[in-house]
Amino acid sequence: MPNFSEGRDPAKVQAIVDAMSIPGVYLLDREMDADHNRCVITLVGEREAVQEAAIRGVGKAAELIDLTRHQGAHPRMGAADVVPFIPIDGVTLEDCVAMARHVGAEIWKRYSIPVYLYEAAATAPERQNLENIRRGQFEGIRDEIATNPARRPDFGELRVHPTAGATVVGARKFLIAYNIFLNTGDVNVAKKIAKAIRFSSGGLRYLKAAGFLVRGQAQVSMNLTDFEQTPIHRVFELVRREAERYGAAPVSSEIVGLIPKLALEQAAEWFLQVENFDSSLILENRLAAVMGGKMAPGGPSAGLRAGIQPFLEQLAAPTATPGGGSASAASAAMAAGLAHMVSSMSRGKKAYLQFEAQLSEAIARLAALRAEMTAAIDADAESYNVVMKAYRAQRESTGDANQIGAALRQAASVPLAVAEGAAEIARIAEALKPITNPRMSSDLATAIALAKAAITGALANVEINLASLEQDAPEEKNFPAEARARVAKLGV
Repeated sequence: MPNFSEGRDPAKVQAIVDAMSIPGVYLLDREMDADHNRCVITLVGEREAVQEAAIRGVGKAAELIDLTRHQGAHPRMGAADVVPFIPIDGVTLEDCVAMARHVGAEIWKRYSIPVYLYEAAATAPERQNLENIRRGQFEGIRDEIATNPARRPDFGELRVHPTAGATVVGARKFLIAYNIFLNTGDVNVAKKIAKAIRFSSGGLRYLKAAGFLVRGQAQVSMNLTDFEQTPIHRVFELVRREAERYGAAPVSSEIVGLIPKLALEQAAEWFLQVENFDSSLILENRLAAVMGGKMAPGGPSAGLRAGIQPFLEQLAAPTATPGGGSASAASAAMAAGLAHMVSSMSRGKKAYLQFEAQLSEAIARLAALRAEMTAAIDADAESYNVVMKAYRAQRESTGDANQIGAALRQAASVPLAVAEGAAEIARIAEALKPITNPRMSSDLATAIALAKAAITGALANVEINLASLEQDAPEEKNFPAEARARVAKLGV
């Protein structure tokens, strides 16, 4: 969702969009704000295409936007001001961190625009917050970049681009840009409200806010960085209550860019006070669940059943696959996911800064293990199918003599790798206990239990395949001993 410092010239914005319009990239939305003199472009696509689109957008903005002449209500430090990568489906936050770093390096290499990394991609805790990097805006950074060590960019030399400034690139969760207009022209009221509600001043945890005068109205301009923990309806209500202190009230609000459907569902539930509300009561969500949609409406956190229901139906079906091996792999993947979540929610927090390196290492490893365990869900089922095919070929005298042995060896190797991966996940989860938020200890306990269940199930599948191997493929005499030696190292 790149933010560019141009919100008044549609031709320039269109030129930037055109530069990013490459195969594999799809434009979801564009928002222009003349008062802020800023636009937000929302693109989706596969990893490599989105990376290249972002790079080209930054280059085109550098051609068209001159910050030495730029004026607007919104703070800015670059022609392409902020370029965040956001995981939506089939990608992790860590994947987006890698993308951000690649794009940052390319921006400097191609256009000589220095780049700072922020949020999850930040190289230092103080750079996780965008405000810290952008303090002083273009002019302040231009004057200090060569003399102030805190202004040293992550990519590039100690100088800003003369007209395009510097760019901030990062990875983060989905952010809701939300503005509330007040029935007053006194911008100081908006500034006081913003100070009262934002996290940096003691307000809501995942809220950033500032006060502006827009079209003669005081505006509280906000970013909700985690709408599930700081929901939009709570923000609106808090602004309303704070405004009452100054004899003011909200008259309207606006969303800049897109908003997840789940955020609106939460607001509807809260304001309507619907008893026993559940997102499955919404017609479109129920349809998506029944149809087994790849991702339920409302974003990655909505309609969780829609994602897992097809797999559960396949497990319950009267067919041999998927079976216990696939279920064990799924259990290990869930264990890695939970441990990953706990690590991510502690990394970067003040209380755990001393463990930053360990948490980052755990996050990277857990992401890789989760991917491996997820792949093993299908791999286990496929290996069983290959075994059945080999036995059928033997009965029909159409198969190679070694076909059964090779198939059984693979069928034992997949769950063995799952058991080893699950054991590593359990060890990482145990090691996370003293260096993560103790309020999330139940999540780690669940992760460890899931990992242990995965080990038990996977090893049962290993043993049954080894027994078949010894009976039906004596030529594979070395593999069973090697496999059992690997099992013994697990200490279970």
